[in-house]
Amino acid sequence: MIRDNRNIIPVFMAVLLHIIIFGSMVVAIDFARPKPLTPLTVQATLVQETPDTRPPPPPVEEPKPEPAPEPEPDNSAELQREAEEEKRRQDALLEEKRLEELKRQEEEDRKRREREEEERKQREEEEKERQRVEAERKRQEDIQRQREENERLLREMEAEERQAEIDAEADRLAAVNSGQLAVYIAMISQKVQRNLSLPASAPDDLLCNVRVRQARNGDVLGVRFLDCNGDDVVKRSIEAAIFKSSPLPQPPEPNLFDPNLRFPVTKQQ
Repeated sequence: MIRDNRNIIPVFMAVLLHIIIFGSMVVAIDFARPKPLTPLTVQATLVQETPDTRPPPPPVEEPKPEPAPEPEPDNSAELQREAEEEKRRQDALLEEKRLEELKRQEEEDRKRREREEEERKQREEEEKERQRVEAERKRQEDIQRQREENERLLREMEAEERQAEIDAEADRLAAVNSGQLAVYIAMISQKVQRNLSLPASAPDDLLCNVRVRQARNGDVLGVRFLDCNGDDVVKRSIEAAIFKSSPLPQPPEPNLFDPNLRFPVTKQQ
């Protein structure tokens, strides 16, 4: 329905009602005015006069003028009030519809914002998950790459150590074959013999093979008898002589050093 902001429709209806009332009053007055009687023209024929035995015609009654209709009451104010009331009712309906439409639009906007917020949060969660997966993938790749690098370095170190051991063993064998190991063992045996004081119970054919654990600088860390034909007193005296000889002489060639050196102890004649 078109909203009448300037009250054109009620004003138009009031004017039309006044025109109808005025026209009705004019028509009523016209009917109430007396009309002149028109004389009747009688055409006569001369006839022989005969006695008229017919009854006389009944007298003609002239029509009585109709009473003028009473003027209709002026209810324009009532019509104006009804029109205004109808307008207010229509305005109220329009306002109610407008409010309902506004409320519906606000509800749709709220749902749209909630939907957009949920979609935004979902996108953020998906992005975080993607970043987490990507970071985990990179971390695993870094771990695998570091593991491979460590294994490569370890292989290289092991190869270098094996090569160094091979080279050292080759040098040691070369020194042994050259008689340097025998010189080294003789140097140690002589120092121990100088510090050895055997008891009377030591047999003349005394032979004790010992293993001496020594530090790199020759300090004696421990003594172990592999085999010995002497008694415990003899063993104690040999062990005391070895500790007294600490530090042991250094080998003429560094590759002849043995942290677990083995040599024999005998009774010198």
